[in-house]
Amino acid sequence: MHQVSLTPKIQTPSPLPMLNGVSPSYIWLPEGEWQTILAFLVDHFFHIPEVTWVERMRNGEVIDGSHQKINVDTPYRKGACIFYYRELAHEFHIPFEETILFQDAHILVADKPHFLPVIPSGRFLHETLLVRLKKKTGLEQLTPIHRIDRETAGIVIFSHNVKTRGKYQVLFQKREVEKLYEALAPALAPEHFPMTYRSHMIEGKPFFRMQEIEGPHNSETHIELIECRGKTALYRLSPTTGRKHQLRVHLAALGAPILNDAFYPHALPCKENDVSKPLQLLAKSISFKDPISDRLHRFDSARNLAW
Repeated sequence: MHQVSLTPKIQTPSPLPMLNGVSPSYIWLPEGEWQTILAFLVDHFFHIPEVTWVERMRNGEVIDGSHQKINVDTPYRKGACIFYYRELAHEFHIPFEETILFQDAHILVADKPHFLPVIPSGRFLHETLLVRLKKKTGLEQLTPIHRIDRETAGIVIFSHNVKTRGKYQVLFQKREVEKLYEALAPALAPEHFPMTYRSHMIEGKPFFRMQEIEGPHNSETHIELIECRGKTALYRLSPTTGRKHQLRVHLAALGAPILNDAFYPHALPCKENDVSKPLQLLAKSISFKDPISDRLHRFDSARNLAW
């Protein structure tokens, strides 16, 4: 369920079903002086025209937590939970397909292509791994246990059983999951490898980038050299921690930014819908002991980077 609330996320049953692979979003109404819920929605979601909200209400697509339909005259009620379907007028089609590698009664494992976001956000809704998989499987409770960047391809694990979801989430929290990545980047001297790179990472500027500063390390990556071809090398990366953009930052800091990286070492102009130069980073495999069956799992991406 896509969260847009002004308050912390709270699990609550939805009165609206999944529609075309999209689960309803919800928002808790904050304190304010709005006369109607419609007035709040128009004010808060300023990029959505009032006529759009009116049409959604007429279609019964705006509901409160008591399963009551919201109409244009419904009074504003602080603390009410409002459910609605997120929509995008125009959404770019990402011309690459995901693959389902494994599914049992608890989890689903997918092999994600480059450029496809894992979850809805910003200008992406239907063109996301989560919504595509919901459409394919009909699994309304499908939720990613972890995430990788839109620019990164490879393995993503989902839970679709609410009762056992926490058992799989704990594996990642306790770092009991082995994640291996591959990356193409400029070749560094072979004698430096294998090596472990550590640094202190914080949110940088612009907001979408991370940066390294002095301080106790909070990020760690083990790096191995797999192969060199001229000035380009294939590296195997094993992150011990899971900081945002960690692998991209670490290789850039070593003087070997990942090929086609538009963020590091320098932020390049937005490529918009250009999908001609994928970031050469791949979540190649994930391994762990299943907390339900005790089976040892290893899931490998069938994708390869472009030398």
